[in-house]
Parts: sequence; C-alpha cells; structure tokens
Amino acid sequence: MVIHAQPTQSGRGIQQQRKLVFRTRGHAHGAITRLASPGDVGELIKPFVFLDYFEADAADAPKFGFHPHSGIATLTLILSGQARYKETTGREGIIDKGGVEWMRAGSGVWHTGGLHGKERGKGFQLWVALPPELELALPHSQYLDASAFQTAGPARIIMGEYGGHHSIVAAPAGMTYLDVRLKAGDRWRFTPPKGHNVAWIAVHEGSVSTVEHVSSGEIAVFEESEDEIRFDAISDTAFVLGSAVKHPYDLVTGYYSVHTNAAALRQGEANIAQIGSQLRGQGVLRRA
Repeated sequence: MVIHAQPTQSGRGIQQQRKLVFRTRGHAHGAITRLASPGDVGELIKPFVFLDYFEADAADAPKFGFHPHSGIATLTLILSGQARYKETTGREGIIDKGGVEWMRAGSGVWHTGGLHGKERGKGFQLWVALPPELELALPHSQYLDASAFQTAGPARIIMGEYGGHHSIVAAPAGMTYLDVRLKAGDRWRFTPPKGHNVAWIAVHEGSVSTVEHVSSGEIAVFEESEDEIRFDAISDTAFVLGSAVKHPYDLVTGYYSVHTNAAALRQGEANIAQIGSQLRGQGVLRRA
C-alpha cells in the first residue's frame, strides 16, 4: 500500500480525525452542478463561497455571455478539455487541461467564456470572498498552464501553500486549494497550514473514505478545527480540497457580487453597471 503523508507541524501534537458536518450533491442544471452558494454551503466554508462543477462536450456546453462580478475572485480549474475566456480588461485566450483562470474582480469586471475544442471538458469554478482591502481594488487576472503548479505528494497546489510549496496564484493569504489524485488503496494525510480551521472536499472521480465514504459528485464539509484529515482511497479517486482561515466578515450578496458590507456592495454594483453601460454603447451587450 502506498502511503503519502505530510509531517505533522511541530508544536501541534497528535491530531484527531475531523468529522463531517455537512454533505450534498448540490443542484444540477444540465452540464453544471451547483455545489455551494453564498446563501447555503458558502456560509459554512467561507472564504470559499461558491462552487460549480461542470462537465460537457464543448459543442453541447452552455454558452455564457458577458456577465459581471465585484467583491470576489473567481478561480476556474480545467480538469480536462479546454476553455476560452475574455474579459473587459482586454485579456482573452484559451486555457488547456490542468490550467487555471484566476480573476480578482474586486471593484468590478465583466467576462465571458466556455468550453472550447473537441475534447470533453470538465472542471470546477470557485468563488472566493475577498477581505475589505481587496473587495474594491482594481481587477487583476492570471491565466496559468499546468506547468505553473507544484506538487506535494498526490496534491497539486493550485492556490496558497502546502508541504513547503507555494502557488503563484495571487490569492489573499490564509487559503489553500489543492487538486488531489489517489490510486485505489492509497492513504494520505492532510495537515492544514497553521490557523486553517475551514476544510472541505469535492470529489469528481471514484470514492474516498475519511470518517465516512465520500463519492464522486459530492461536496463534504469538515468540522471547524485545525486537526488533520486522513484519506483512504476506495478506488482510483480525484478531488479538490479547500482549506482556509475562516472569513470573519458577513456575506452581503448581489446577483453576481459578494461584499463584506452593504456600502461596498452598492459601490461594486454601481461600478459594474457603469461597465455594462459602456459595453452596450459598444454594441457588445444588447440594450434593455
């Protein structure tokens, strides 16, 4: 049996296995399954406030027109296939398998995208709530291919740090996002970075056992704690794992925005409305 383990951090002692406090298969809408939203699971796992899983052939995939965001960052992880992107900062292109789109909307941005090419595509889109100093900051984006990410054992470090490795994704401190793959029979122990008391997994292949079995299509939320989490792969399995210091602010939501307070939401929505007006003037959007 192959064992992948990270050393327990010094001074933290023997860790207890964390229990699951919530699990769901979300709500499917065609090719997209909504696993977490700010009004439900997002409250348990903030700063991770939204998670969609998508899987489709590019020809049949949903078409997303330009739409706005403010107050959050979006991280799209392409697990297979390709995706296209375009945003009002002027950036556009194609993301290949294993690549990542990181877009910090901040004060406001509009973007569009969708699956591309001939290979069946799948992946996750994650929204991250931003702290007050960033929720109205200028937009910033990164488009990174698979070679940009380091690994620690079976985990690719997509965001944050783990096992002595750091992602180049320009995310706020205090959050980690891993792309984990285990073979049947593998055992792996995840020891959170210091201060991380939020943790969850979303399985997209096979099944894995923690204190309970979690299978493909589920998101499972662990109790708030800094204790380690142990995994036993029941079959070949793959999942994403989020770990973070819990976001201490309220989630004040608009239709495409999440802010820490009502005044910031009003400003963010005013900004994206102004950008939308410019897009309509350019003929990119139809006038109401």
